[in-house]
Amino acid sequence: MRILLVEDEKRVASFIQRGLKEEHFAVDVAHDGEKGIEMTSLSSYDLIILDLMLPERDGLAVCKEIRSRKNDVPILMLTARSGVKDRVLGLNAGADDYLGKPFAFEELLARVQALLRRKRSEKSPVLKVDGLELNQLTHKVRREEQEIELTSKEYALLEYLMLHAGQVVTRTMISEHVWNESFETFTNVIDVYVNYLRNKIDKGSDKPLIHTIRGTGYLLKD
Repeated sequence: MRILLVEDEKRVASFIQRGLKEEHFAVDVAHDGEKGIEMTSLSSYDLIILDLMLPERDGLAVCKEIRSRKNDVPILMLTARSGVKDRVLGLNAGADDYLGKPFAFEELLARVQALLRRKRSEKSPVLKVDGLELNQLTHKVRREEQEIELTSKEYALLEYLMLHAGQVVTRTMISEHVWNESFETFTNVIDVYVNYLRNKIDKGSDKPLIHTIRGTGYLLKD
């Protein structure tokens, strides 16, 4: 899952980004409204955390611009303004939820997870490819009823591959969505982690699921 955080207070942004990364999210950060709008045009996000008070363009303007483009990405608005009128303005601008500052990270995380559950309410939280299952709520992974222990990065990589099952994903796509870093510095790391996954997912099976597409990337299919 990839999240865009639009927050001009760099210490707050760093705190949120670090916490979300620990929960297996890839997080991009913009420090002003214009940059936030630009990034939504360049990339697809599963959720946006949007501060109300921003330089260049404020959160209300950013939210309205995103919605004017028919983008229904869930938006969680953050602000130090706690009045009812301010909350109403944010919700009317197109925000899905509202969290006042200061806040506990646990509450932020709970709201993020609730918005993501709402988004995929029509879909099962369990991703399945052949006998491989990944539960996005519990983070449990099984193949043929055998539970598989994964590190947080292995889990994030497998989730991304399963969300794009049947599609070729490039190393650039993986680096941006799983590592949230540029492709050039992470090429070898991606290959290493794919091999880690293969050893846990495909080893001992007559039917490998993770396939290398030479010169391009990887494909997970039955």
